[in-house]
Amino acid sequence: MQRRSHLFSLRQMTAKILVLFLITASAALAATPPRFRVVALAEPGGLHAPFVDAAKIWLDKQAAQNDFTVDYIENTDRIDDAFLARYQLFIQLNYPPYNWTPVAAAAFEKYINEGKGGWIGFHHATLLGEFDGTKMWPWFSDFMGGIRFTSYIPAFADGTVTVEDPAHPAMKGVATRFVIQHEEWYTWDKSPRANVHVLASVNENTYTPDTKIKMGDHPVIWTNENYKARNIYIFMGHHADLFDNPAFTAIFKNSIFWAARK
Repeated sequence: MQRRSHLFSLRQMTAKILVLFLITASAALAATPPRFRVVALAEPGGLHAPFVDAAKIWLDKQAAQNDFTVDYIENTDRIDDAFLARYQLFIQLNYPPYNWTPVAAAAFEKYINEGKGGWIGFHHATLLGEFDGTKMWPWFSDFMGGIRFTSYIPAFADGTVTVEDPAHPAMKGVATRFVIQHEEWYTWDKSPRANVHVLASVNENTYTPDTKIKMGDHPVIWTNENYKARNIYIFMGHHADLFDNPAFTAIFKNSIFWAARK
């Protein structure tokens, strides 16, 4: 009887030690900081909501698999120097370059100019001009290569994108040519090529159905090396089904680690 009691006590002690070990290990894991932190300024509602919603699901999965965190905001009210100092990467999920608070705009300019962190922008981020009663943001236009929005293909079109710099880290593992389906390709008042490093462009002769809304030289992915922050603009971003396109997701994933310097 005494031996059984002793064995029972030993088992209890072993169980307690195991529980304590698991609690300690869990606490240690929770205390381990992520590799880097991301803030995503996500356009709320509207036509781009399906893309933004799909992007959040995809980003959360990438964060869990690759040990980084993502915080989402839907306006610029919280953005200032102290807020941005918490993040190594700023992702602009279709949020346009207007209706930012003056404090947010100044903090963002400083963040990019001084290379405080990286930036990835999608689609609506080049809707540059006078919209909703606001003036164009000159700094952001220069950041995007000195362009101004002029038009878009409202009926949408498929188009073949050509990678122009396959050696760039953002293009790792991406086919030299790939098709983007059902996109509302923007046009600007000029090509940004003279002021940016073009990574990929769309061949407007491949538009299906064909359209008269063309601009000739039409870059769609580029980086502006005149700024200290690593930055990349990816034009595509209207439909959620882009996350079924392996070329698009490879570019997005590559861009995250490149822009965050990881």
